[in-house]
Formats: sequence, structure tokens, C-alpha cells
Amino acid sequence: MTQRKDEAALRALAQRLEAQLEAIRRKMRRHLEAEYARGGVTGPQRLVMHALVTSGEMSLKELSARVSMAHSTVSGIVDRLEKRGFLKRRVQASDRRVTRIAVSKPVREFLDKRAPELALHPMLNALRRATGTERTAVRKGIETLERLLEK
Repeated sequence: MTQRKDEAALRALAQRLEAQLEAIRRKMRRHLEAEYARGGVTGPQRLVMHALVTSGEMSLKELSARVSMAHSTVSGIVDRLEKRGFLKRRVQASDRRVTRIAVSKPVREFLDKRAPELALHPMLNALRRATGTERTAVRKGIETLERLLEK
């Protein structure tokens, strides 16, 4: 009987922790999501731009495979982003039938510099408000959870 109660209590704790971690993830993304919303950028558009930033320029076929979306879907996304100046196309010199797609310089700068800053903003603010003891407790708690999850 006690073992069942212990297991039920552990299950309840795991569910509560998972919910808390998800709430933290949402709060961490809030500033970045707001910036994307102000720019009118959709989730699939962000996925395409992120793939191009991390992997470099690609053909439409390569990009479709990379983001696991249909060729026609990615083509429409690329067309819309190109019209807004977020992406650029370049005809490949060695084979003029192939077009390479890359993010524009402002998008690269945003994703390389501003997006990480926006993503860290809530955590930095929280840590600034925390006492030294609270910072240590947060760090140790996260390190402990990470270590336990690795086992």
C-alpha cells in the first residue's frame, strides 16, 4: 500500500514539474514570440529561415527536406519571404537551372544576435531579481534534475 502511495506521489510530482517546466519555457519565449508577431512572421516561416541560418543557403528541394514540408508549401513560404526582403534567391553559376536560397543580411543579424538576446531576456531579468542564495539554488536544482535525467 505504501509503495503505491509513494508511486502516486512521485507521479504527481513529475506531472507538476513537467507543467512548471512548460510554463517556464512559455515565459522564456514570450519576448521572442512577440517580436516575431510584430514582424508578421509565422511559425513555418521562422522554421524555414532558421534552417537557412543554421545550414546555409540551399536549393528549394534541400530546404523542403530539411524542414520536412512539401515542396509546394516551402515554395510558397519562400516566395512570401522573398517579397518581404527576408530571403534572397541566387541562380547557381554552374547550373542555371538550380536556384539557391539564403536569408538576407538583416534576417541573419536578427537571428544571430537579437533573437538569442530576446530569448535570454526573461532569464536574465529573473536572475537579476534573485538573491545570491536563490541563484545558487536554481543552478543546483537544474543541475541535479539534468543529472538525474541522464541516468
